[in-house]
Amino acid sequence: MMSSLSRVAEYYARHGFRATIRRARVALSRALFASRMVVFYFDLSKQTCPVAIPDSFRIYRLRSESELSRQDLETMLRLWNPKLAQRNMKERFAEGASLWLIRSGDQVAGYGWTLQGRTIEPYYFPLGREDAHLFDFHVFPQYRGQGINPVLVGEILQRLANDCGGRAFIEAAEWNEAQLSSLRKTPFGCLGLARSFSLFGHNFTSWTESENLKQARKRKENRNHGPAMARSHER
Repeated sequence: MMSSLSRVAEYYARHGFRATIRRARVALSRALFASRMVVFYFDLSKQTCPVAIPDSFRIYRLRSESELSRQDLETMLRLWNPKLAQRNMKERFAEGASLWLIRSGDQVAGYGWTLQGRTIEPYYFPLGREDAHLFDFHVFPQYRGQGINPVLVGEILQRLANDCGGRAFIEAAEWNEAQLSSLRKTPFGCLGLARSFSLFGHNFTSWTESENLKQARKRKENRNHGPAMARSHER
């Protein structure tokens, strides 16, 4: 709650009253009519084609704040409330999360976070010890439109496969067409749509399975039950 209020205050300080009201209306509309998250998954045991990283970009994995340059730290903290952003960063590193940077020359172009075996915040289902969660990805405005996010996500999946043998998960809001389009260019497949809420300290999730998974599950059930049904028919 305090984090949300801080974001609103920071936005108001930067953009003024009218822009804040417009943003609040958009946020309310999304909360009422497009509040579900599209959850994607990828089996890390599967082999994927190597990611073609443009020559001008490099990707780095950081496991502690001390590995982050002062310039990159300040660039990331300027996105919103610096105090809360740095606190979140410290908490994530303390939980064992990794920060992945994609850089263009001496400038950070984008970043994303990963955590193995669990999630920072309550999730729609428990993760296994060998699973990984990808979250909080961002590409800076001057580098958007260059396909950077799919490159970063694809390279992360390649490297995570060396550490994890389970599945990787990532999600995007159903209204965020740009992010959904970006994820469809990665090895991730759609698992379903989820909506969660908290009540009296308990988290509740409503789940809608993707059509592709429904069809795959039906095909598997038919294969498993087919011989048994045939034998029953013969008797």
